[in-house]
Amino acid sequence: MDGQENQPNSAMHVMGGLKSTHDGMGQTSRKQFRRPHKNEISIDEFSREIRQGSRLHLAKAITLLESTVAQDKKTGQCLLQELLSYTGNSIRIGITGVPGAGKSTFIEIFGKYLCEQGFKVAVLAIDPSSSISGGSILGDKTRMEELVKHPNAFIRPSPTAGTLGGVHKKTRETMLLCEAAGYDVILIETVGVGQSETIVRGMVDFFMLLVLTGAGDELQGMKKGIMELADLLVVHKADGDNAKMAKKTAAEYMQILHFLQPATSGWTTKAMPVSSIENIGIHEVWDVIRMFRETLITSGTFDKRRQSQTKDWFHTMISDRLIDDFYGKADRKSQVKQFEQEILNGKLTVSQAIENLFSQL
Repeated sequence: MDGQENQPNSAMHVMGGLKSTHDGMGQTSRKQFRRPHKNEISIDEFSREIRQGSRLHLAKAITLLESTVAQDKKTGQCLLQELLSYTGNSIRIGITGVPGAGKSTFIEIFGKYLCEQGFKVAVLAIDPSSSISGGSILGDKTRMEELVKHPNAFIRPSPTAGTLGGVHKKTRETMLLCEAAGYDVILIETVGVGQSETIVRGMVDFFMLLVLTGAGDELQGMKKGIMELADLLVVHKADGDNAKMAKKTAAEYMQILHFLQPATSGWTTKAMPVSSIENIGIHEVWDVIRMFRETLITSGTFDKRRQSQTKDWFHTMISDRLIDDFYGKADRKSQVKQFEQEILNGKLTVSQAIENLFSQL
């Protein structure tokens, strides 16, 4: 982030010196990026535009990474390789919560606060995919109308595309592109259901859970299951008649957290009431995140976590590639269907079907 070290409100000043993690992309020969019906643009030039903060080029680069077209994917990886040395200099924050907790409202107010402090904020909103079009259903740009207009903000709704836990498989790479474009804070919003929380926990530095007061018993099991992943519990909508109850709820959560294993070694998870409508507690949330980062940097946990996350990502990508290659072979799906039918007809056990299937590979 050229010149940001000397700016008083830059992340490099406030959160000084996050290290690039070089998230393990292999060497790729440089290619030309071809704009449809326009002149070619070199990877060097495209990289330079992104590093200079062009939101247009950043959006196009993300589209390349998300593309299913082989040449687009290859070009996207080449571009990402070019930008790797400029990544890692952000604080990565995951945000989840039960449906109705007000995640998008909180992110808009929190994002605006950070933008007004001089930070560049990227929001990667993981939307459920439409079963018909495969695209995002929720459309966060329409849900964050004020934040999307801020010159320091970049919002990218990303369809889950049917991937495990509802997290788009390119979210990690999108995050790296945003860092290369100079974004100081990366906010990743999950759908708030299923295994997405665990997966996002594995790609961020700080994980935040939004909860409500008076939530029904049917939600309590879900909250208990993810409380141990959280570095901060935000009791949201702490305004009006609900303000007093929210403070009481936050205190109760603090007592519960003492009996749970902390999500991050060396850090005690906190709970606090916040109102996005009345702008209460927003500044305090950022103070907690800064304190968290400083604590982990001092202990060495920050870099260890990122290295561990990169290794996990690598092994996950191996599994994904094996599955893609398996089903990518001609007639493989028909073979699987055939063995499925034989299992259902009682002609083969599952183990026998697997042995027969792989003996044909």
